Amino acid sequence: MQKLTKAEEEVMQLFWELGPSTVSHIIGKMEEPHPPHSTISSIVRILEKKEFLDHKAYGRTYEYFPTIEKSKYSKFSIKKLVSNYFEGSMNELVSFLVKENDLSLKELSEVISKLEDEKS
Repeated sequence: MQKLTKAEEEVMQLFWELGPSTVSHIIGKMEEPHPPHSTISSIVRILEKKEFLDHKAYGRTYEYFPTIEKSKYSKFSIKKLVSNYFEGSMNELVSFLVKENDLSLKELSEVISKLEDEKS
């Protein structure tokens, strides 16, 4: 799996949220001022080339849909983050998050409980 640029990720977030969509529909959901159709169309074609999107043709209209689940890309991104910034250690990542977000022991215990519940 390839890493996405910021612009590619923004477009993918919309596809993950909206499901199958046309380029015009995606642009309509973006913040004002809307980017040019050609720009988003180019990003969508790149995402298709990277195999994040595929399409169905209805005449001259293309409806694009995600081929990679958001959760799979999230997992990939977290692993890359941990590898690049925390020497591959999840413990270092968690420690950093606890310190940066000034989590109390109670809050940390709640996170651990949620994770244990999800494992069960």
